[in-house]
Amino acid sequence: MSDDSRPSPTGVPTAAVIPAAGRGVRLGPGAPKALRALGGTPMLIHAVRAMAASRAVSLVVVVAPPDGAAEVKSLLDAHALPGAPSGGRGSTDFLVVPGGYSRQESVKLGLDALPPEYEIVLVHDAARPLVPVDTVDAVIEAVREGAPAVVPALPLADTVKEVEPADTPGEAEPVVATPDRSRLRAVQTPQGFDRATLIRAHETVTDNVTDDASMVEQLGLPVVVVPGHAEAFKVTRPLDLVLAEAVLARRRMTDGF
Repeated sequence: MSDDSRPSPTGVPTAAVIPAAGRGVRLGPGAPKALRALGGTPMLIHAVRAMAASRAVSLVVVVAPPDGAAEVKSLLDAHALPGAPSGGRGSTDFLVVPGGYSRQESVKLGLDALPPEYEIVLVHDAARPLVPVDTVDAVIEAVREGAPAVVPALPLADTVKEVEPADTPGEAEPVVATPDRSRLRAVQTPQGFDRATLIRAHETVTDNVTDDASMVEQLGLPVVVVPGHAEAFKVTRPLDLVLAEAVLARRRMTDGF
């Protein structure tokens, strides 16, 4: 969804990297998660459009499965995408590169493919196809204002318990603590970075990696949070796909999305 009345961000060149090499086993057998249909269109296409909807993003790099770059490029060519190949104001270029066998490796390969002029990098999950453009722009603006790493996030609605994990799945687990929910956030994407910071993180951090922002944390650098959005949820299980279909149907009814 794009609103032509909103201000056009200007300034530092910004690119988005979308790792899309995962199989998505929790959605069941079939196509990789990023290629599952949502409203008749692969989730990956929705995610690419979500990044390109920001006027600040002039390049989207899709990191395909190691042996699937040609298939993903054909997929992008077959769907209408915003922008034009000219690279001029308001246009978006698209690039497909083969990925690795882990998310971290795939993001690094996407980073390696970026031309040198891109100083801000977004990393976005292909499985978050419906993130609103205002969230994308808020992340970019926070990086432009000097934060080396920025994540969109939401407060938790549920009480959270820390437990001692059971040795066998399904067994009862003793509660260890109840964290203060007011200090916790559920992190989303796109996560935004100063390019040099993200490259340094991928070159030096290899352990305990949960997301790209956690890698920057391990460097001892600050990571800041901006408000996320309920519709930027991750499509991981079949029920998530049902919810995503409902959100997309509402958008098409109300916004012509």
